[in-house]
Amino acid sequence: MAGLELLSDQGYRVDGRRAGELRKIQARMGVFAQADGSAYIEQGNTKALAVVYGPHEASGRARAGLPPGRAEKSGGGNCGIRGSRARALPDRALVNCQYSSATFSTGERKRRPHGDRKSCEMGLQLRQTFEAAVLTQLHPRSQIDIYVQVLQADGGTYAACVNAATLAVLDAGIPMRDFVCACSAGFVDGTALADLSHVEEAAGGPQLALALLPSSGQIALLEMDARLHEDHLEQVLEAAAHAARDVHTLLDRVVRQHVQEASVLLGD
Repeated sequence: MAGLELLSDQGYRVDGRRAGELRKIQARMGVFAQADGSAYIEQGNTKALAVVYGPHEASGRARAGLPPGRAEKSGGGNCGIRGSRARALPDRALVNCQYSSATFSTGERKRRPHGDRKSCEMGLQLRQTFEAAVLTQLHPRSQIDIYVQVLQADGGTYAACVNAATLAVLDAGIPMRDFVCACSAGFVDGTALADLSHVEEAAGGPQLALALLPSSGQIALLEMDARLHEDHLEQVLEAAAHAARDVHTLLDRVVRQHVQEASVLLGD
């Protein structure tokens, strides 16, 4: 990566975008009829699939984060919430999130065992994100399972997972406080860059991931993986927040189009 110019003198990035410009986003809802909710999203060359089951009773059959009736098919993965009746919460629903990446999702072709550290950490981040957005108090003593798989990784993996899961949760009809929209941001040559690609992430430097509830401005999750001087933090954070609001505009359009198509099929 030595000598690679991430930002030209004219203000263009490696892929031709401006500093605050998003990669192209395409998304679909209702891609799996068997799930309660599902969605597929492409953010640039990063592709993610999300499925949602629930709310359902938090019973032993949902062990290891699998949908009801599928626990016996599990081959591992002990980092999810074990949804036993003893763990059921009397005042709200449990939110269980599990993340995985396809073997072919990166150029490494390195097989990751289900339940490895990276997957568990991503699952935990997703759970924290959606616990802040889903109205869990409406479904006491129940469980909501969110499964996300990355089919192709080219930067902004967490953001793509959050955005796909948001559409899947909405497709399942689960009430939320707001959309939860995510985007990454970095800092290069005194400029904040939004929606980082793999090339930009691999170059190092300060980077953050932000999950935002756009209507209220509430932050569901904020993570940084490198030091950044406090004088620049607000600039990078604002770039991520502005990009997340742009993502919200696009996701809202996808939801409205999906509802319109469903209404036509139902003959309304």
